[in-house]
Amino acid sequence: MNDQNPKTIFPIGEQASGEYFTGDVKASYLLTDDSLFQCSIFNVTFEKGARTNWHTHPSGQILLVLDGEGLCQIKGEPVRIMKAGEIILFPPNAEHWHGASPQSRMTHIAINPNTEKGLVEWMQRVTDEEYHNIKVE
Repeated sequence: MNDQNPKTIFPIGEQASGEYFTGDVKASYLLTDDSLFQCSIFNVTFEKGARTNWHTHPSGQILLVLDGEGLCQIKGEPVRIMKAGEIILFPPNAEHWHGASPQSRMTHIAINPNTEKGLVEWMQRVTDEEYHNIKVE
C-alpha cells in the first residue's frame, strides 16, 4: 500500500469516532453483528501514529494484518510489532490497544466473535506521550 492511495479489496470506510480512536482511522463494517455466525467483521485502516483507545472484548478479538506495520499491546505486556500477513489474537476480556506504527500506515481486518456476549468496552486513550515513548522488546 502506498502513502497516497491505500489498496485493499475491501471498502476503506468512514472516519472512525474520535471518542475511541486517536488520529486518522477509517473503518468499514464488512459483516455487522450477524445472528447466525455471532460475529462482526471490520476493515480498519490506521494512518501513521493512529491507534485505538485501550479496550476489551468479552469474547476476544482476532486481527488479520493486511498491510503496513502496526503496534499492539495487552496491558502489562510488552508492545508487539504487527506486520502484514500476521494474525494477532487477543484473549477474552484482555485490556489492549492496537494501531499503526509512527512510520507506517496499517490495515487490518478485525473479527469479533460471539457477539451475543457483547462487542467492546472502551477505556482511556493511549496518550501521545505513552505512544511516543514505547519501547518494543
